[in-house]
Amino acid sequence: MTKEQAKTKRNVLGGPLEACCYAPETGYFRDGYCRTDQSDHGRHVVCAEMTAGFLEFSRNRGNDLSTPRPEFGFPGLKPGDRWCLCALRWKEAWKEGVAPSVILEACEESALKLIPLGALQQHAIKSVN
Repeated sequence: MTKEQAKTKRNVLGGPLEACCYAPETGYFRDGYCRTDQSDHGRHVVCAEMTAGFLEFSRNRGNDLSTPRPEFGFPGLKPGDRWCLCALRWKEAWKEGVAPSVILEACEESALKLIPLGALQQHAIKSVN
């Protein structure tokens, strides 16, 4: 899927899907968008702003997002970075009280199959795009 095709995707508010982050370049397709297809078993559709608490939570769950992995082109994340998270990991963090803030305009609408809109809205921050 190209960036042009990504523009036809909808966000959780029903509008056009906005980019989440280009630095570091995020998304399942590493094109800046939190969008998915059938090959993405993690459903990387939640655009979130990282916090130290969430990064520690994720590391404790076996997914270390802080450590750079240059062999995969992954710079490692720090608090304040935006990243496309797996919907179920965000939901798990929400239930544990450590969910990071989200950018609703950059969360793909398919996130609503797994996460209540109200939960996302409670953690929403404004997009800077």
